[in-house]
Amino acid sequence: MLSFPLRLRKTRLWLALALLSLGTSSFLGWQHYYPVQSADGWFFKVYLDDIPKVSAMVVDKQGNLYISQEFNNQRGVVFRLQPDGTRQDIMTGLSKPDGLVLFQDGIAASQEAGKYQLLGWREGKTEILFEGDSIEGMASDGRHLFAVEDLKRSGRLLRYDPEKKATTTLREGLEQPEGITVCPDGNIFYTEKKKGWIKRFRPDDNDEIAVRGLHDPSFLMCNNEGIWITEDLTHGARLLLLDASGTTHIILTHLRSPQTIISIAPARFLVAEQGRGRILELNHVANAKQ
Repeated sequence: MLSFPLRLRKTRLWLALALLSLGTSSFLGWQHYYPVQSADGWFFKVYLDDIPKVSAMVVDKQGNLYISQEFNNQRGVVFRLQPDGTRQDIMTGLSKPDGLVLFQDGIAASQEAGKYQLLGWREGKTEILFEGDSIEGMASDGRHLFAVEDLKRSGRLLRYDPEKKATTTLREGLEQPEGITVCPDGNIFYTEKKKGWIKRFRPDDNDEIAVRGLHDPSFLMCNNEGIWITEDLTHGARLLLLDASGTTHIILTHLRSPQTIISIAPARFLVAEQGRGRILELNHVANAKQ
């Protein structure tokens, strides 16, 4: 039979463990349900809900919105959102389609699940552009297609020339480069997720760090305001804006696994929040009140 002091010590131990478990559960619950917060001057709302594994987005010249769902094992889909709100699948049988970009009067879609083809789609027809390994982010300067491979210590930055049908390796040995963007002035920026930085590509091979100290920077989008950055975190992720002066502004916080951000009008954006299976519409307050 246990002595009273020993029983008391065991009771206290079980009570402490129970309180610790309750505290951990409460903290995880708080992280899960804590709502997205916006910076002063910004307003957001849910644009589209119920999109499991939502990842990449792109808008064509006619204003059609294309969205990918990042399912694996050839269950991935790219669909077009119809004016009446219905969804029309245009590409199926994909494995983690994690990037979309306008290319050659159509769209290009990447597949991140492994060694798969990067595909082009135009007027209902799909073609193979080239093959890579775990391709995620993509961008285009109007002529070439740029893509990055999301691999640890062996990621590459690739350039595809559709006229020559040739792929060139511009950088290799990168640490999980998930995102890439081409700015209006032609500058190219890419992420190295686990290093927490964004680099500017320089033709002389001396790439420079544009910003560091980020938390798993993932997708990038560049416009005249600067570089928009999402952090690929399950909890507490942010949407950031790196302006031309080098200042980083926090626009949204408490996101869950945000993916692509795209611009659909001046001071109006869409952000794919994969962790909640939805797309947010982000506006500047002055624009939202018009």
